[in-house]
Amino acid sequence: MGCVNRKDLGLLVLRAAVGGVLFSHGTQKLFGWFGGGGLEGTAQGMEAMGFKPGGQSALAAGLGEAGGGALLIAGLATPVAGPVVAGTMAGATAVHFPHGFFATKGGYEYPALLGVCGLAISIAGPGRYSLDELTGHALGRPALGLLAFAAAAAGAYGVVSKRERGVRESAAAALDSEPE
Repeated sequence: MGCVNRKDLGLLVLRAAVGGVLFSHGTQKLFGWFGGGGLEGTAQGMEAMGFKPGGQSALAAGLGEAGGGALLIAGLATPVAGPVVAGTMAGATAVHFPHGFFATKGGYEYPALLGVCGLAISIAGPGRYSLDELTGHALGRPALGLLAFAAAAAGAYGVVSKRERGVRESAAAALDSEPE
C-alpha cells in the first residue's frame, strides 16, 4: 500500500462521515435506533408525507440510507452505493423542496448535500483505503455504477412523481370536501 496518501485518506474520511450519517438515519427508520420511529413510526410518517404505501416507502428509505451508508463507509461496491444514496435522497429532497433551499426553513439543503456527496464519492471512487481496493474492485466496476445510476434515477423519478400526484390529489380532495 505504500505510504499514506492524502487523497485516499480524505476519501476515507468523507466516506465515513457521509456513510455514517446515512447509516444512522437508516437505522432510525428500520430499527428505531438513535431515537427513530422504527418501521411502524416511519411508515406513518411516510404516509403523512404522501409516500404510499407507507410501509414499503419506509423500508425502501431505511434500506437505501442504512445500506448505502454502510457500503460507503466500507468502500464496497462504491459505484453502486452512490446512486443508491442519491436516489434515496431525491425522495427526501422532494419533501423539503417546497420550503426552499435552507434547512433552517425546512428546506432541502441537507438531503441534497448527502445525495450529491454519495454520488460524488461513487464517481471519484473509494480510494485505496477501501474494501473495493482490497477485493480488486470486484463489486466496483464502472459499468455497475452506470446501471445503478440509471436504475436509481428511474426509481427516484417514479417514487417522487407518484408522491407528487398523491399530494395534489389529496389537496384537491380536501378542497372539494370543504363546506361552502
